[in-house]
Amino acid sequence: MRRRHPTALAFLALAMAPMPALAHHPMGGEAPAHAWQGVLSGIAHPVIGLDHLAFLVAAGVLAATMRQRAAIGVLLAFLAAGLTGAVLHLAGLGLGPVEAMVALSVLLAGVALLAAPARPRGGAPAWLALGFALAGLFHGHAYAEAVTGSGPGTILAYLLTLAVMQAAIGLGAMAAARQFGAASQRRWAGMAAALAGVVALGSAVLA
Repeated sequence: MRRRHPTALAFLALAMAPMPALAHHPMGGEAPAHAWQGVLSGIAHPVIGLDHLAFLVAAGVLAATMRQRAAIGVLLAFLAAGLTGAVLHLAGLGLGPVEAMVALSVLLAGVALLAAPARPRGGAPAWLALGFALAGLFHGHAYAEAVTGSGPGTILAYLLTLAVMQAAIGLGAMAAARQFGAASQRRWAGMAAALAGVVALGSAVLA
């Protein structure tokens, strides 16, 4: 019987879908006007922004190749940098081609998965921790587009919910990879994530 690779199939499904890097509005294109709308937007954006979702899943699978403390550390670095990126956006400070950089982060996450060790290692290399932080900076900057013009309470509700959702997706992917993911499946997931990144990068460049 042929072995199936559910993680890789999920990435391939993401790769087949349009993947604009800026998160979409679940509020019909309008910025959230109330705190509860900020909460709903924070829940929805990591899921409906398929490039963001692809990175979070890849990051979780990649974190599964590390020891627990290192894995939590790199995910926290991503979240903290994401908050920084969001604040920069809300302050009117640009980071250049954000869409392309978000797409590139998905591609590089796939490449990192292909290079990951078969068994968990003691800690995360400095370049990998830095990569998580840089990715978070651009993802957070893109996410903040959704609440440009919203009030402070709405923005706070959005950012807090967004952080919880991203953590849940990343930790869920990490737990699933540790429970079910053999080294061969991680390689398949890496190839699929890299493909999703290429598709997203092409969309960003051609947009």
